[in-house]
Amino acid sequence: MTWNTLSNNPGQLAGNHGMIGASPLLAAVMEQVAVVAPTGSTVLIQGETGTGKELVAQAIHNLSPRRSAPLVKLNCAAIPAGLLESELFGHERGAFTGALTQRIGRFEMANGGTLFLDEIGDMALDLQVKLLRVLQEQEFERLGSTRTTRVNVRVVAATHRDLSQMVAGKEFRADLFYRLSVFPVSLPPLRDRRDDIPLLVRHFIALYAERMNKVIDVVPSETMDEIVAYDWPGNIRQLQNFVEHGVIVTRGQIFQPALSQLRSDKAVSQNGKIASTKTLEDATRDHVLQTLEDTQWVVGGRHGAAARLGIARTTLIAKMRRLGLEARDGSSRGANHQAAFGALA
Repeated sequence: MTWNTLSNNPGQLAGNHGMIGASPLLAAVMEQVAVVAPTGSTVLIQGETGTGKELVAQAIHNLSPRRSAPLVKLNCAAIPAGLLESELFGHERGAFTGALTQRIGRFEMANGGTLFLDEIGDMALDLQVKLLRVLQEQEFERLGSTRTTRVNVRVVAATHRDLSQMVAGKEFRADLFYRLSVFPVSLPPLRDRRDDIPLLVRHFIALYAERMNKVIDVVPSETMDEIVAYDWPGNIRQLQNFVEHGVIVTRGQIFQPALSQLRSDKAVSQNGKIASTKTLEDATRDHVLQTLEDTQWVVGGRHGAAARLGIARTTLIAKMRRLGLEARDGSSRGANHQAAFGALA
């Protein structure tokens, strides 16, 4: 049996405003989007890294009465903390060293439209206070100015982090969390919507084959089966990169990706030798263990292993227990950890 990359209905790919798939979980998300989009309410999109949070924000904007106004995007984790306030609210000339001209911020750019704040969980606490004021009052002052600027902006925020847990740990303001989560939308990870994977694979093959002037018509069933069976910890973004690489290395019309990447990960043991082939469970354990090593076994917090893996702290603890790793924030290696490490060495 083979899969024809060009045989699927284009409506299945484009009907969800860029969200590709026909699974019940994705359909439920798009129903939520259709409900909240016309309202103008603040939306908090939650989901693991690579699940398509920006596409959901785009869909909310496209289905809203603000669709003809700008959709302005800002990744809060990509801007240094000292510059984020200026990016959001703008500044006057001379407001700080290097401020040679007046500059408007993203809120003013988005006036009348939508502002998408990605990775909102990485925003510093002092700036969260100012963001809360804008959400409540729709007004702010540029850096270096005493004049109040009023705007009409809808905010859609997104995060891969567990904000409720951050609130409990006093890493995120409770009042801002409640204001942002007027209408929460949770995106399922790709491993929970495996029925969508063949659609995504065929879509990305067609996309990259066209860009590279290739003709790839066939995906062998055993290849698709392995792709569907993989858990994709990096979700759609990881799958997209995998397919792009596969299109690059494929010669001829049959899709031939590097399936060895999915079957096992190569790990360097303590003596510098390449470890033998492992099962996916072993590879997952190795990845989690390495992340814990890199973070000194700190599970939670902004720089902890859970944040690096893009999952909630509680999810990581459950995964560690399942993998036989001891769950201790910031603690030394436990007996389970030593046993797991020895099995991987």
